[in-house]
Amino acid sequence: MSLDRIDVHQHLVPPVYREALGAHGIAAAGGRDLPDWSPAAARDMMAGVGIGSSVLSISTPGTAFLSDPVEAARLARAVNDYAAELSAGAPQTFGFFATAPMPHIEAAAAEATRALDTLGADGVVLLGNSRGVYLGEEGQDDLFRVLDERSAVAFVHPADLPGPAVPGAPSFAADFLLDTTRAAYLLVRNGIRERFPNIRFILSHGGGFVPYASHRMSLGIFTQTGRSPIEVLGEFAGFYFDTALSSSAAALPTLLAFAEPGHVLYGSDWPFAPEPAVHYFDAGLTEYPGCDEATRRAIHRANATALFPRFGATPANAPESPLLTRMRREVRTRLFRAVARAANRH
Repeated sequence: MSLDRIDVHQHLVPPVYREALGAHGIAAAGGRDLPDWSPAAARDMMAGVGIGSSVLSISTPGTAFLSDPVEAARLARAVNDYAAELSAGAPQTFGFFATAPMPHIEAAAAEATRALDTLGADGVVLLGNSRGVYLGEEGQDDLFRVLDERSAVAFVHPADLPGPAVPGAPSFAADFLLDTTRAAYLLVRNGIRERFPNIRFILSHGGGFVPYASHRMSLGIFTQTGRSPIEVLGEFAGFYFDTALSSSAAALPTLLAFAEPGHVLYGSDWPFAPEPAVHYFDAGLTEYPGCDEATRRAIHRANATALFPRFGATPANAPESPLLTRMRREVRTRLFRAVARAANRH
C-alpha cells in the first residue's frame, strides 16, 4: 500500500500524560477509555492504512483538568518535549501540534511561543472549551497574537461540553460536534478570524456542524453584529476541515460543497478511533461518487503540504469552486431580496 497520506488528526498518549491523568483518576476521554498507544503501534497502523506522515496531538482533556496554571504549564511542557523528541527522531513520519495550557492565557502564550520557536512544533492544538471557557471568548488576544505573528496552524479539537453528560449519549458521538461548532462560531462572531488573519484554523471531524449550519450561523452573527452575512459565510468556509470520522455519503456532499478548495484535510482520529473505524471512513471517501480522483489525492496529501511544506511540495493555490461561487451568489441575492421586501413594508 502506498504511504502517501498526511494525517492531521492523529493522537498520542505519552507516558507522562497517561500518568498525570491516572493520578487525577481520569481513565477515559470523550466517553472512551484511554487507548493503548506507542510509537511502534502508530507506525504499524500507518503502514496498514497508507499514512506516510502524521501530525500528532493529545486529545481532550488536554491539560484543562489542572486548575493550577503552573501545574498545567509544567505538564504541557513535558508533553511537548516528548512529542518534539519523537518528531526529531522521525521528522518525515511524525510532526506534532503543541499543547497549550488553556484556559490560562499567559501560560498558553508562553508555551506556544516556546514550542513554535524552539521545539519546531507544526502548530498548536486548542480545545473547543477548556474548563468551560470557550476558544474565541474575550481575553484571549495575547495567545492569538503569538499565533498570528507566526502564521501558525491551530488545530481545534473538541472537549466534553460544560455541563452534565446525558446518560447513554457519549461525548464523542454528538457533543464533540457541538463543541467544535461553538468555538468556530465565537472565532468568527468575536472577530478573531478578522483580526488575526494569519492563523490557519483546522476544525476537527469535518467542522462539527459548521458546513451544515453555516447559513443559519451567518444569519445569527448578522443579527448580533450587523456584519455582512456574505463576509461571515466566507470566514466559515475559510476554515480548514479534517475528515476524521466524517468521510461518509451523508457528510461529504455538504463538506466538499462548502469548504474552500484545498481546505479539506485527511484525518484518522487514531487511536481513539480504532483501526477498523479508520478503514470504514477511508472507504467512505474512496467510494463517494461525488469526489474525483484528483480531489481524493488532494485531501489525502496535497492540501496538507500547503500547511506543512516539510512533508512535501506545496500545491499552487486553487481557484474558488463553482459550487462555492454559486452559494455566495445565492446568499447575496436572498439578502438583497429580503432587504427590499423589508423596505417596501415600511
